[in-house]
Amino acid sequence: MKELIGTGVALVTPFTEDYEIDTEALARVVNFNIENGIDYLVVLGTTAESVTLSKSEKQLVIDTIVSANNGRISLVLGIGGNDTRAVINEMQERDLSHFAAILSVSPMYNKPTQEGIYQHFAAIAQMAPKPIILYNVPGRTASNMLPETVIRLANDFESIVAIKEAAGDIVQAMRLISGCPKDFLVISGDDMVTLPMVLAGGAGVISVIGEVFPKEFSQMVRLGLDKKAEEAYKIHYKIAPAIDYIFAEGNPAGVKAVFNALGICGPTVRLPLVGVSDNLKAKIDSFVASF
Repeated sequence: MKELIGTGVALVTPFTEDYEIDTEALARVVNFNIENGIDYLVVLGTTAESVTLSKSEKQLVIDTIVSANNGRISLVLGIGGNDTRAVINEMQERDLSHFAAILSVSPMYNKPTQEGIYQHFAAIAQMAPKPIILYNVPGRTASNMLPETVIRLANDFESIVAIKEAAGDIVQAMRLISGCPKDFLVISGDDMVTLPMVLAGGAGVISVIGEVFPKEFSQMVRLGLDKKAEEAYKIHYKIAPAIDYIFAEGNPAGVKAVFNALGICGPTVRLPLVGVSDNLKAKIDSFVASF
């Protein structure tokens, strides 16, 4: 899965002011990222506000991104949830011909045990029509997929090829890197610790900040993969304040505020999310203007 090494970005779903999908803005987001060096695009992840999209809207997002991408770079599709049967059914019903892999989040709200998490992904892996990227994000799911569980899955199922690790714990990430098979990819899901993870042996990132600063962030990751730490950290510290800003009042409200400042898409998010405060907007606008 060499196409998953480097910088992937979790795309937003732009909305018009009346909360409809803005397909023209979505195409601009896709082109902006491809033209500035992003390696692959992640469709319908958390950042896409996928939990607020209907089935037909999800298909519209997929069709728009596939059309705008036009085969230029690899695509990954988010299909996950806390109902194992529903996840398997969606994987089997979707046309996955345009996608290199599926990103599947660990079950949320149910709070399964580690054995439950293992059995959830074991069932998915046995039915999956595409390679699976596990997604561990304890801040959203309320349960941490421990390294022992990930290592077990990585060894037991060839279809499980990577993990997006977003616990924000560099020690946990290092345990994954050292314990998983050599061809298993440990991908950062936390923008602030991406560079340390890459320098420790990680395969790159699925990023949020990367989609608004794609040229700089993907360059940082490439430098990290080449073990050019000093040059890479210069870029990290330049972007770091923006990482704090975009998550200060929730994702994707923050990253959409950056896109709005860049003139690429509007800031609208769907309830229960709300846009950023005037104070944070001013900080974001100032950062973008001076970047």
